[in-house]
Amino acid sequence: MSNSPSRILPQLSSANEFFWTAGADGRLRVLRCTDCGHYLHPPSPLCPKCMGRNLAPEEVSGKAEVITFTINHQPWIPGFDPPYAIAIVELAEQKGLRLTTNIAACKPEEVAIGMKVRVVFEDAGQGVFVPLFEPEDR
Repeated sequence: MSNSPSRILPQLSSANEFFWTAGADGRLRVLRCTDCGHYLHPPSPLCPKCMGRNLAPEEVSGKAEVITFTINHQPWIPGFDPPYAIAIVELAEQKGLRLTTNIAACKPEEVAIGMKVRVVFEDAGQGVFVPLFEPEDR
């Protein structure tokens, strides 16, 4: 996707850089415990399932389902014009593995709970790639 100078960029750290830069190669990566296999997001230094500290970024399919959403009509950020859909999607790899994101490539009124979506990346500049999701059938 194109560069979007209107987004507020995340502050990169050693704990989250893998997530925000992974879109450079078109792959979504999330943290996974190498002891028990549990995925976790947002990144944390400790696995919430087994309390293990052996965590590493791992590529996931990028397939998800819209769990809930809202349509924003408020112009919070200049140049980031509403309306747009803000959604929580659950990744296919694990129940409860969720991301807050925007739904792209469809009109906000077309978004629905249960909609199957796939990841796409927006180049936000400075090496940051924002994971957005679009309907699987597009």
